[in-house]
Amino acid sequence: MKKLIKVQEHLKAPKSQFNSFGKYKYRNQEDILEALKPLLAEQELLLTLTDEVKEICNVMYVEATATITDGKESIIVKAQAGININKKGMDIAQTFGSSSSYARKYALNAMFLIDDTKDADNQDNTVAQPTQAPKQQQPQVSDEQAIEAIAKLNKALNVDELVTVWKEILTREERLHVDVIAEKNKLKTKLS
Repeated sequence: MKKLIKVQEHLKAPKSQFNSFGKYKYRNQEDILEALKPLLAEQELLLTLTDEVKEICNVMYVEATATITDGKESIIVKAQAGININKKGMDIAQTFGSSSSYARKYALNAMFLIDDTKDADNQDNTVAQPTQAPKQQQPQVSDEQAIEAIAKLNKALNVDELVTVWKEILTREERLHVDVIAEKNKLKTKLS
């Protein structure tokens, strides 16, 4: 669809949000949509975003679907985000909303070729050593495999069980997946 290519080419979605805890700038779903609206109108394209709550291995997640159409052709992109209903400081509606926003952001990223590889939510935020090897390419683990790995981690009742799952049950590729790393770090803090 040539109209989508035009939007991808001209889209500028700046990182206008700032995380004061992590000291980094980022963009959210609203930033992307604000930048997209005039481009979509110019190209006479309609963008819709929908969500579906799903479950794999007792892990609930939101699957967001971004659909763009010119009335003749449609392109559909999907992205997923896990739901942590026990997240501190959030009620259940907020946890679903947060996961929805996250999944929608990544569906939009995929649809419009927005690269967030330098965003803090895509990094392992452990303390860096003085000299680091170049980053390796993200391992080829499907979203379903990552969700299953996260479900295995969440079954750990203490740090020792978490370490056992990490070292003995998860594959090397699963341990290198950014979402699995983030969940492991979160659980380690929670269980300590």
